[in-house]
Amino acid sequence: MEAKAIAKGLRLSPIRARLVSDMIRGKSVKEAMNILVNVNNKAARCTKKVLDSAIANAVNNNNADAETLYVKEARVDAGPVMKRHFFDSRSHIGHRDHRTSHIIIVVATKN
Repeated sequence: MEAKAIAKGLRLSPIRARLVSDMIRGKSVKEAMNILVNVNNKAARCTKKVLDSAIANAVNNNNADAETLYVKEARVDAGPVMKRHFFDSRSHIGHRDHRTSHIIIVVATKN
């Protein structure tokens, strides 16, 4: 049985968020929560919220036991890019791209 949670449009670079999601993929929920609590960055805080939501979805909607859940899929997709322009040297226009990301976590019960 699977449960899913998605956070869209987070002001977080997908490259940085993928580093955290790679750490928890395939782990038990308890182990994944311990990893996310001990990693000190924005990506870990956002991923922890999504993981909490996925666990709550599994427990409330599917009557799953929280002890038997594991992270089946942890994926970070690129969201829309907010493009910001500024005046650069020698009359050029520079740009800074503010990237966003979508975090998708699927938890499932172990058989």
